Amino acid sequence: MTTEAKIELRGAVRFPVHLPVALHEDGGTQIAETENISAGGVLINCGVDYAVGSTIEFSICMPAQSLGSDHDVQLECVGRVVRATPADGKVAVGAIIDEYHISR
Repeated sequence: MTTEAKIELRGAVRFPVHLPVALHEDGGTQIAETENISAGGVLINCGVDYAVGSTIEFSICMPAQSLGSDHDVQLECVGRVVRATPADGKVAVGAIIDEYHISR
């Protein structure tokens, strides 16, 4: 295959949404932002270089107006890092979402 014939092998469509994310680790919280979200994963721009294979816990607030709801929806997630790439002074962390629940 030539470099011109790259094939996108993704399992789900990615939606380019920029939402605040709270990354939870060692008793603290760091605020970051999503770059995109799919049915099975998320790309987060943050200041932490997570090791591939590590587990991360994070919360994403889905705005009510985006969902057609009366209230924001808070997703509590546990994910597994599949890549971490430096990008514009931050780190683009790609994670598969292994578990989630709605907390509000």
